[in-house]
Amino acid sequence: MQITRTAVSLTVEDVTSSAAFLKRHFGYAEEMSADGFVSLAHPGGGTNVVYLRRGLEVLPEDQRHRIADGVILAFVVEDVAAEERRLRAEGVTVTLPLREEPWGEKLFQVADPNGIAIELVEWVEK
Repeated sequence: MQITRTAVSLTVEDVTSSAAFLKRHFGYAEEMSADGFVSLAHPGGGTNVVYLRRGLEVLPEDQRHRIADGVILAFVVEDVAAEERRLRAEGVTVTLPLREEPWGEKLFQVADPNGIAIELVEWVEK
């Protein structure tokens, strides 16, 4: 098997607000959209993010009314402290303040307008 791209699909109540959040604060750009659907890509590559509106009929019946819950969308960055400062300056609420784990991971979290947890991570040499 050859995987050519990777995407994560998240079902939310308000597709537009989550997409706008990733575009404004994380540099994502819209690749395509339709009623209840948007696909976003980052110019630096990595995983595409797809938002689907809860109840969308293209989803299988048993998935239509579920929403993304317990999911953490993680982005690895080079200067996590600078990213936390930037996001705070942009008015984004930090839901988990910057911390360093014993195994060498620095991280903090924010949440998008639909409550999707977004974690920024930097790996530190120990």
